Amino acid sequence: MSARGAVLGIDVGGTSIKVRMVDGDDGRLLDEQRVPTPRDDPQATALAGIVAELGDRGRTVALQHGTTLDAIGLVVPGVVDEDAGRSVLSVNLGWQDVPVRARVAGALGTSGIDVPLAFGHDVRAGALAEVSVGTLAEVRTGALGGPDRGALDHGTVAFVPVGTGVASALVVDGRVVPGGGWAGEVGQVRIQHGAHAGLRVEEVASAGAVARRSGAPSAHDAMLRVRDGDPVARRAWDECVDVLADTLAWLTAVAGCHTLIVGGGLARSGPLLFEPLGVALADRLAGVRLPALVGARHGDAAGAIGAAVLARAAADRADGARPRTGAADAAVTA
Repeated sequence: MSARGAVLGIDVGGTSIKVRMVDGDDGRLLDEQRVPTPRDDPQATALAGIVAELGDRGRTVALQHGTTLDAIGLVVPGVVDEDAGRSVLSVNLGWQDVPVRARVAGALGTSGIDVPLAFGHDVRAGALAEVSVGTLAEVRTGALGGPDRGALDHGTVAFVPVGTGVASALVVDGRVVPGGGWAGEVGQVRIQHGAHAGLRVEEVASAGAVARRSGAPSAHDAMLRVRDGDPVARRAWDECVDVLADTLAWLTAVAGCHTLIVGGGLARSGPLLFEPLGVALADRLAGVRLPALVGARHGDAAGAIGAAVLARAAADRADGARPRTGAADAAVTA
């Protein structure tokens, strides 16, 4: 039995909920699954029930591995007040000023799951996972370095997942910059000029937008259509690259990023995205130091991994006198 129990990381996306359970000592993956994100759930009531079910499954899986469930980390998209445990605004989920942490904590308590609950922002949690290396313990303490990720422990790095929507998080000298409300919500900026004037960035430059504007059931299907020479999909793809390049260029110029980590579902298309995006960035940043453009090493699992890191931190901070699930001060932010 592990000296430290397992932790459960849950990343709520616009389309699916990604779940990872890891061992508390070495970060070994114990369980992984995806379930659909509930629709028409403006108060996160259905989500709370799903998290309680996932927590119950997590407790069972932990016992099967000879350990216990020590904590749960939950991260959500949109504008997040991590201290208050609220979703201020999540366009893709239809949330506005919803007390997500309290709602989920209540459902966990009703199910008899009494563990610390960490609550945070999906993109900042993903950034935490992406810039960290080594075992879960090393990630938790913020230890960085190593031959493959060493450059990320200094200067400014941007993590930009391109999934159902688009957002960003900054990492400065190895530390994730706190959100401060609307910080990082680049996908919500309205385009002012050109063919897409009036649309928000993520209505053109996201995996969800590419699928919708291609008439495809998913971004992956849209990618396949692009490779097959479909002109509608090709146009949607090219326009996505153009708008995304504009966004990344401004982000680079303002924050001085030396590395851009692009994640989310669209990043899984590899060179089909990164080659034209790199060319477009170089064109926009002529005379400015060009950032390294890399794919997220964790793909679209970064948020769930980061949520597990937050859960581990919450478990380590808990003691016999500390309130457990349902307490307002149990949140751990990225």
